Amino acid sequence: MSQSHPRISKAVIPAAGLGTRFLPATKATPKEMLPVVDKPAIQYVVEEAVAAGLDDVLMVTGRNKRPLEDHFDRNYELESALEKKGDGERLAKVQESSDLATMHYVRQGDPKGLGHAVLCAAPHVGDEPFAVLLGDDLIDPRDPLLQRMIEVQQEHGGSVVALMEVAPEQIHLYGSAAVEATSDADVVRLSGLVEKPSREEAPSHYAIIGRYVLDPAVFDVLSKTEPGRGGEIQLTDALQQLATDATLGGPVHGVIFQGRRYDTGDRGDYLRAIVRLACEREDLGPDFRTWLQRFVTEEMQQR
Repeated sequence: MSQSHPRISKAVIPAAGLGTRFLPATKATPKEMLPVVDKPAIQYVVEEAVAAGLDDVLMVTGRNKRPLEDHFDRNYELESALEKKGDGERLAKVQESSDLATMHYVRQGDPKGLGHAVLCAAPHVGDEPFAVLLGDDLIDPRDPLLQRMIEVQQEHGGSVVALMEVAPEQIHLYGSAAVEATSDADVVRLSGLVEKPSREEAPSHYAIIGRYVLDPAVFDVLSKTEPGRGGEIQLTDALQQLATDATLGGPVHGVIFQGRRYDTGDRGDYLRAIVRLACEREDLGPDFRTWLQRFVTEEMQQR
């Protein structure tokens, strides 16, 4: 059955947001370029797409996002300087980002929401399924969520979203999904979606996190979707239509994710992500964990 669905090769990364939660750091620097340890957050996302076999990456950008393009481009002056110094280790790190994938860029002229950003990708994507990865969610490479979502899409067709169970008091921060069980424990079929509902209105505690595999039919639906919550064109609203009317472009399934996810869209979670990833690094972890343990012990004693 998987042979009946086209191979997925393209990833879309919306990156046009203003990053207001991180001001003043993001006044002149895109939030996607903020470092997580020693690598910008956006590079983790592109690496995840490539690891899932998606080597054609379209980034939807906006004003003041030129550093994103520069990061994934060659820097001949820097590379030449490192080569002359014989610093092969740093040279390899610099070249790694420019060799990751075939990168493309399109500007989202008006900040009309995630749905509009995805719609900007239509000319590049064409008539084939594609993945959407949001830069605020970093998925640990040891937990191959995107690969699993692609498998589900290849089996069932239609669209697939990533779901994670959250505490009831947090569901208002996410899109929430009404779900029906399938024969696979980690796969559900969606019968409805609500964007950032109140705790009482949420159909479940399953929150939509920033990974999607979408049927190209979503473009036609998005082009007719009226602005919703926040006055923006919501991708959740388009998926709601696809979930409730399979004739528009197939069913919508969800993959329940129980792995490691790092939320870099919130300042506190951003700091926690840095600490977790630094602790796990072979080159930084041992010394950093020792310092962190001593720091926490001293702080507790002072309190």
